[in-house]
Amino acid sequence: MNPLIKTGPDGVRSVALTHGKRVLFLTKDLELIKQQLAGKLDLRMEDVDPKDLLDDINTDVMTPAWVCFRHKPEDIALDAYAGLMDENGQRVFGTRALMDGNFEVIVSGQRKGTGSSRETAPQCEKWSGINLVIASSFAPIHERNNLNLGQLMGDHAQLARLQAGESIPLEEFSGRFDPVAKATLEAGGLFPFAKAVARGDEAVDAPNTPKRAMTMAEKIIASHLVDAPKGACVKPGDSCLVKVDGGYSHEFTTAQVHYFLQQEYGEGYSLPNPAKFGVFEDHLLYADGVKKMMPFVDKIQTLRDLQNEFQRHTGVRDYSAKDGISPGICHQVAREEFIDPGDFIQATDSHTCMGGGSNALTWGVGATEYAGLIHAGFTNVRVPESIRFELHGALPEGVTAKDLILHILATFSVREDTLDRVMEFGGPGLKNISVDERATLTNMATECSAKSGICEGDDQLAEWIAARREGVTPAQVAARFVSADPGAEYTGGVHRIDLDTIQPMAATPGDPTYGKNIADLGDVAIDIAYGGSCTAGKEEDLDMYARVLSEALESGRKIADGVQMYIQYGSKTVAEYARKKGYLDVFERAGVRVIDPGCGACIGCGPGVSESADQVTVSAINRNFQGRSGPGKLYLASPLSVAASAVEGRITSYRAGMFRVPTHA
Repeated sequence: MNPLIKTGPDGVRSVALTHGKRVLFLTKDLELIKQQLAGKLDLRMEDVDPKDLLDDINTDVMTPAWVCFRHKPEDIALDAYAGLMDENGQRVFGTRALMDGNFEVIVSGQRKGTGSSRETAPQCEKWSGINLVIASSFAPIHERNNLNLGQLMGDHAQLARLQAGESIPLEEFSGRFDPVAKATLEAGGLFPFAKAVARGDEAVDAPNTPKRAMTMAEKIIASHLVDAPKGACVKPGDSCLVKVDGGYSHEFTTAQVHYFLQQEYGEGYSLPNPAKFGVFEDHLLYADGVKKMMPFVDKIQTLRDLQNEFQRHTGVRDYSAKDGISPGICHQVAREEFIDPGDFIQATDSHTCMGGGSNALTWGVGATEYAGLIHAGFTNVRVPESIRFELHGALPEGVTAKDLILHILATFSVREDTLDRVMEFGGPGLKNISVDERATLTNMATECSAKSGICEGDDQLAEWIAARREGVTPAQVAARFVSADPGAEYTGGVHRIDLDTIQPMAATPGDPTYGKNIADLGDVAIDIAYGGSCTAGKEEDLDMYARVLSEALESGRKIADGVQMYIQYGSKTVAEYARKKGYLDVFERAGVRVIDPGCGACIGCGPGVSESADQVTVSAINRNFQGRSGPGKLYLASPLSVAASAVEGRITSYRAGMFRVPTHA
C-alpha cells in the first residue's frame, strides 16, 4: 500500500503529505533543481508557474541505458535521473541524489515519461522514496507503469492543496481511471491486485456495451475478450480482460521479468503458453564495443545470462544471437515471422506498435505488466480512444513515411491530439505507401505519446505477409483483415492529410516532437550519418540508402570527407535481401560501414554513437533524446535524407539527380 494513503476511523481513505518529507520541482531552470537536491531550497506549488516546469521528461533521462543494465529496482534507483544534463554536459542528479534528498513527491510539466516502455523509469522514483508523481499529463505507457507499481499520480492543483495541509480523498486520484486500474492503484500495484483477484476479493466483469460501430482497435479488443459472447462490443473507457496472441521481451527487460515472476510465484513458476512468447538478443549485442559502455560489460553479460536462464526455464521461443549475429531487431522479426492481421500483441518495448503496420493491435508494456500477462495468458485493457488520419494523394518524390510522421509529430502531437490514443491510418492515399513504410508510421506512434498505431489492410499487405508465411495465401491473410465500421467514433477526430503537401523534414536535437522542413533548417554540417534501427533497417529502407549512394557513385561522389556513415540491418532477412540486390558493393564503394542486425546506436549501444558533445549526427532512428545515441547533437531524418546528407556533408534532402555535375555548352 502506498504510504501516503491513510485510512480514517470511518474507513474512508485519503492522501496526505508526510510531515518532514520534501517535494522536488523539476524546473526548466536546472540551477533550481540543484539547489533543491543540495537541501538549500524548498519550493511550493503556489510559487511555481507550471510553464516553468520541465516538459517531455523522457525515460532515457530518468534511467539512461547504462542504468538499465541493473535489474534490481533498488540498484536502479541509485542513479535516478542520471540522464538529466546541464549546459556543460554534467549530471544534475548525482548518484543517490534523489534517494538521499528526503523527497516523497516529484513535479514536472507536460507529457511526463515520453519515450520507451522501460519500467525502470518509475522504478527509479519509487525506490528513491517518491510516492506521488505530479504532472500536467503523462505518456500512456509511463502512466500504466506507475499504476502497476502503485504510484499515485496527480496534478498541480492537487499538490497545492496537499502542501496547504489538506487531506484529499483517494478517490480524487484514483477515480479518473477505469475500475480495474483504479483497484490496481488502490491495492498498491499489479501483483497485489492479482492476488486479490485470486482470493476472490476483486473481480473483472466483461463489458456489457450495447452494439455500436467500432474502430479497428475496438474491434480487435472486442474479438479477444475473455469470457464474452461472440459479437460483443466495447467502447473507449471500458475495462476488460483481453487474451494475448503473442509477445516478446529482450535482454534489456527479460531479467526483470524473470526476477519479478520468481519473487511473486516462486522459483518453480511456469507459463501456460510459452510457445506464444519469445526472447530476443538485439539491444545490447554491440555494446561491448562502445567505449562508454566498457565499464558495464559484466552487468550486460549478467542480463544476457538471466535471459538465457529465463528461456531455458520457461521454454519460450529463442531468438538469441548465434555465432555473435542476432536474428534481428525484435519488432522487425516479429512482423516478418508472426504478427498477423487482427492479432493482439504485447511486448516489453515501446516500439512494439510497429506491428500495427500489419493491421494488428500492438503496444509496449513494462516488465511488471508483461510478467503478469505471460503468467496469466491475458491482460487487463482499458479500451483506448482513437484518432484517424485519412491519407489522400501520394508523397512527392524524395519524401517518405518518416517525413510524414515527423509532420504529424510537429502538428498533432505537440498539442496532445494523439496522447494515449490509437492512431488509425487509412484513406485512399494509404495504397501509395508501401508495407515497410507503413511500419515506419506505426513504429513512431509511441513518439507521438500515442497508445499505438494501426493501418488498414489491403492487397499489398496480404501479398507481403503471405510471401513470408509458408503455406499461406494472400486470400487467407486478407480474410483476417480488420477495418473500422462506418460511423465509428474518433474522440481525437478525423484528420485529412494531403500527402503531396508533405516536405522532407528533420527533428531538431532533443525530442522527435519538434521538427522543421529541411529547407528551413539552415546550414548544418554533420560528422555522422546513421541508417538503421527498427524504424529504418527494413528492406525498403535499404533500397533508399542504395538508391542515393548509387547515384552518388555514378557521379563520382561518395561519403563526404570527415563524415562517417553507418548502415545497420534490421534483421538477417534484410541483410540477405541487401546481399542479393548487390547493395553491399554499393555501400563498400561509397565508404559506408555496414553492421549486422541489431539496435546498436539507436539505443546508444553500438557503432555510430557520437563520442563528443560537438559532434553532429543525422540519423534515421526514431528518437533523439539528449544522450540517447552519444553526447552529440542528434537530428532525425528519412533514409533518403540521411544518405544524401552523408554525401553532401551537411543535412540536406534528396532530389533525383542532385549529384550530377551540370554540363555547360
